[in-house]
Amino acid sequence: MSPNGIKVSVRRLLGNEDLPLPGYETPGAAGMDIRAAVSSDLILQPGQFEVIPTGFAIALPDGIEAQIRPRSGLAAKHGVTIINSPGTIDSDYRGEVLVALINLGKKAFEITRGLRIAQLVIAPIERAEWNEVSELPPTGRGNGGFGHTGI
Repeated sequence: MSPNGIKVSVRRLLGNEDLPLPGYETPGAAGMDIRAAVSSDLILQPGQFEVIPTGFAIALPDGIEAQIRPRSGLAAKHGVTIINSPGTIDSDYRGEVLVALINLGKKAFEITRGLRIAQLVIAPIERAEWNEVSELPPTGRGNGGFGHTGI
C-alpha cells in the first residue's frame, strides 16, 4: 500500500469521457461517489429495480475488494437503494462496475446521466480457513438468533 492509499487501476469505458471518475466528495469520506452512465434519462417506478451502468471498470489488487453501497441521501429522501447492498467487486473482476438500484419509495425517481447513485468503498479482505470441530465453544448468547437480545 502506498502512503496515500491503495493503488487501483481504473479504465474509463468508451463514450463516458464526460463523466468524472469516482471520487471522494469530502476529506473524511470513506466512499467515493459513483455516477450513472445512462445514455438517456431513466424513470425508476416504485418497486422497480434496474442495473445502472457506471462507465468504468477497475482492477483491484489481490486481497482487496470494492463494496458498492447506497447513498444515504437517496435512501432517506427518495427510498432509492441498492438491491444487493452491499455489492461486492472481487479482485479478479474486470467488467464494468454496475449498480443494481431499487426504488422502495412511493414516487417515481428519475436517474439522469451523471447523477451520483452509489458509493464505492475500497477495503482489505481476509480469507477464512475452515477448522471443522465437533462442538463450538459456549458463549452467554448461545444459539439466540434474530431478536434474541431484545429491542
